[in-house]
Amino acid sequence: MFVFRLDSRSGVPPYRQLVHQVRQAVLMGYLRPGDRLPLIREAVETLAINPNTVAKAYRQLEQEGLVTGRPGQGTFVNDVASAAIPAEDYTSLRHDMEAWLRRAYAAGLDEHAVTALFTTIHQETRIEAVS
Repeated sequence: MFVFRLDSRSGVPPYRQLVHQVRQAVLMGYLRPGDRLPLIREAVETLAINPNTVAKAYRQLEQEGLVTGRPGQGTFVNDVASAAIPAEDYTSLRHDMEAWLRRAYAAGLDEHAVTALFTTIHQETRIEAVS
């Protein structure tokens, strides 16, 4: 079963963290069409947060078309066309990224420098892909 986690030090509002986690889980194939998200009550008990926070996240996910709420049953992941990447692609990309991160940290970069470098390259590559 899918479990939410919150990082109180991130500065990101809890409902946005929940939305982000569901988006990532769908993209990575951890959540598949038909899977049920934790009930609001379950998430509230696990995370010790206000039920309205979880409801707000679920509403946003519904508006995005990622999930559908079924009264009395829960909130379920929709069949989102080609949302998940194939497992072998994910595994290969993850391996490459882990190797890159090890090299970056071995070269003396800290977390902020790694994030800055990745973000810069990501933005440049995205701009090239669009052009």
